[in-house]
Amino acid sequence: VQLQASGGGLVQAGGSLRLSCTGSRSIFELDIQGWYRQAPGKQRESVAAITGSGITNYADSVKGRFTISRDNAKNTVYLQMNSLKPEDTAVYYCNYKAFRSQNEYWGQGTLVTVSS
Repeated sequence: VQLQASGGGLVQAGGSLRLSCTGSRSIFELDIQGWYRQAPGKQRESVAAITGSGITNYADSVKGRFTISRDNAKNTVYLQMNSLKPEDTAVYYCNYKAFRSQNEYWGQGTLVTVSS
């Protein structure tokens, strides 16, 4: 699975951005597609994920502010980020976990910078 991420940029605190991750094929029911982020000097962490059946999961730090969604027709997963905070600044990576093969795929990162 090849993943293409886009949508990062510079935004002021309180603003919004939407990230997109387009896959080379549609998500299978038991697979998981999601977003991770890595801030300078920190470990990569999971931000949000969505299964092929539509179940979503969020990190506590983004609950109520970020929304993950999927457009099956476009093989694209979105991350709508609202009420952004400077601590959301990071490189965001899209990720795909295949249940059957246990393979994991990564897109290239997209930088999100939130200024105070």
